[in-house]
Amino acid sequence: MAKLKNIIKQLTQQDFEHIYDSLMESNAEKSAYLLKYMYQDKMSDNKIMDELGVNTNAYYTLRSRLNQKIEEYLLEQVESPRTDLLKKVANINEIIFTKKRTITIATLKKLEKELLDYDLSNELTIVYKNLKRIHVHTPDYFTYSQLYNKHIAYMLSVDKAESLLTDYFKKYGIYSFTGDETDQLELTLLNRELKVTRNLYDSHRLYVYESCVNIFHRLFVEEDESLEEEPIEDILKKVNEIFDSYNLDTIYYHLKIIFEFLKLAYYNHYKVYRKVEDFYDEVNDSIGTMLTNYTMYTYPASFLFMKVERHLRLNLQEELYEENQVLFLDYEPDKNDIPTYVSYVTYRALSCFYAEKYDEGARWLNNLLNDVSLKKFPFVALEVKLLLSVQYVMMQDYELFSQLLSSIQRQIRILGKEECADIVVFTKILKTMSGSKANKVDKLEILIDKWKGLPKRNFSPTQYIQFNIAQNASLSK
Repeated sequence: MAKLKNIIKQLTQQDFEHIYDSLMESNAEKSAYLLKYMYQDKMSDNKIMDELGVNTNAYYTLRSRLNQKIEEYLLEQVESPRTDLLKKVANINEIIFTKKRTITIATLKKLEKELLDYDLSNELTIVYKNLKRIHVHTPDYFTYSQLYNKHIAYMLSVDKAESLLTDYFKKYGIYSFTGDETDQLELTLLNRELKVTRNLYDSHRLYVYESCVNIFHRLFVEEDESLEEEPIEDILKKVNEIFDSYNLDTIYYHLKIIFEFLKLAYYNHYKVYRKVEDFYDEVNDSIGTMLTNYTMYTYPASFLFMKVERHLRLNLQEELYEENQVLFLDYEPDKNDIPTYVSYVTYRALSCFYAEKYDEGARWLNNLLNDVSLKKFPFVALEVKLLLSVQYVMMQDYELFSQLLSSIQRQIRILGKEECADIVVFTKILKTMSGSKANKVDKLEILIDKWKGLPKRNFSPTQYIQFNIAQNASLSK
């Protein structure tokens, strides 16, 4: 909510009127009135809901749609001058064949300046190629040849940096499952290669791309506090300055949310929870879009578990379920991206657990096990099955629990008990909860304390299960 209100407050009167009229013309009156009330900033959320005659869920849906409409409008304002510029580049041949030499050169030089302002390296190569050919009989031919070669090389470096970004976060998804040292080394090497690529040019774009990985790597993979590394807060500040300087750059327009996420992750990492709240609403409101469109630039699934930790810390975990109905209204998971898909589904199952909707949580997890193969990630498969076992126990469906427990125990024997110490204790907790032995409460307390003290793997959604011993002790056959 804070994100939407902040955006609306910054709208000019002209922008407000344009969006308001557009909503009214498209018969979205309630969204238009919501925009009006928020722009006037004289009414509380509860009062606005009363005026609109909507409940909390409908209000959040309206807010989400209004936010999308405003962002589409603002993006159009960013794209318009850039689109005009690209049209001019597309018409270069027409200029060359129909205009006098002096006019052609002047036009190309003007395009050069505008393209440099937008940092459009691909289009610059077209301009320099033509300037080079036009000056073939003059000393400037060498100058433009050099500029052409430089921007071809720079364009290839940007392309390589974008490929390294994608490779890094694809690999991180696997590392988030395995915690394997080899996977970690590969991430470190990708991070270093991106630094080398960035150092080839004094380029703000390469700096921004490298910062996406550099900050993430230091927060989630290898914490690096060496003096050689630029402080994370300094990087974030510099990136913000770049975004402000190139405010018409459409890529930067979209990348802003990634650095809001990195700021949140940074303060969460160092437990500065007061600062986390400054960025939480904006990232939370955008999480569906981030999971869909931003996995090439970061690993947004990690936010889901930061969100669970936050709600547990604030004792708000029961609110997750209802909130998800709005946040993921239009989200369609990519089942080929297994780490993100598994993270999303286990997050939804945890939300069901906190809301005591165990049957729905079990459906999420059963569908997951049917949709993807987790043979390459046996510990992840165990975690998913343990989470499903919890739902069965809470449903008191002990027949399904017993069948699933047998499968889990077979897997434990294959992997070795010493490798599955926390999983072994967790199964004992569930067996005790589902049984009717004497001193049940005392046994549960001992087992839960022991389980909490054991180290957890990279991917361990079961660590977010909160056991109500008194309630769980009442479960019996």
